[in-house]
Amino acid sequence: MKSLLSLKDVSKKYKKQDALDHVTMTINQGDIYGFIGRNGAGKTTLLRTITGLNEKTAGTVEFTTEKIKVGAVIEGPACYPYLSSKDNLMTYCYQQKIANPKERVAEVLQFVGLGDVDSHKTFKDYSLGMKQRLGIAVAILSEPDFLILDEPINGLDPQGIVEIREIIQRLNQEQGTTILISSHILSELSLVATRYGIINQGKLIKELTQAELIAACSQSLLLDTSDNQTAVEVLNKAGMTLAYQGEKIKLMEEKAAMPAISAGLFAAGIYVTEFSVNEQQLEDYYLNLVRA
Repeated sequence: MKSLLSLKDVSKKYKKQDALDHVTMTINQGDIYGFIGRNGAGKTTLLRTITGLNEKTAGTVEFTTEKIKVGAVIEGPACYPYLSSKDNLMTYCYQQKIANPKERVAEVLQFVGLGDVDSHKTFKDYSLGMKQRLGIAVAILSEPDFLILDEPINGLDPQGIVEIREIIQRLNQEQGTTILISSHILSELSLVATRYGIINQGKLIKELTQAELIAACSQSLLLDTSDNQTAVEVLNKAGMTLAYQGEKIKLMEEKAAMPAISAGLFAAGIYVTEFSVNEQQLEDYYLNLVRA
């Protein structure tokens, strides 16, 4: 897959504090890249650095083409409080010299679900979810190739979270927009992201695909036997999927397979001394990474 954005050894210092510490990451075209970290981990600092709002101390930030269009909502929607959604968007259209502004504003408002909002209602009176949607509307006015969203679901109720998630998926699937979305809620990002980067104390500690995250958090079996080396050979011949062999053997199999596995090993003269189900939750996986 073709890279859209590459960061190499990006660092940012505030006096003696390392807000970003040699961050290297890649975002590919078509990604919904979930950027995960607790509050204060360095997420917003990195997003501001990518957009040029922060000057990096060291490292490189490179897009694959100079003509790429970038939209962003960082640290909340930047809208005029006493203007309606339509007037806010018209103002930004004139600032960005967007052609056919009336048609584009109507199209974008409909896309984000604000097409039927009372035209006399101003931004300051919007709910948090409506403000987030208008912020996204402003960011996509110019039809960007790359969209950056900083904690867009933070503080929203369940319905608001679903609405923002659907907007993100439609932008990616219908318009081909590559999206970088930050959050501290891994369980929510797991419903939309295709790739992930996990940051802690300014360091990117892990990048992984959706498939790799699912594999890491899916149900597996841990067992110990009287002869682990021979047991691995027997299980491989039986077509079992072994994730790794350390002190114990880990099998990417469901709980229902336990009796058949025990019987097969017993037939080969191998005794199972320990057998357990391992089901790691998303939050556990994240916490284990940041504590390592």
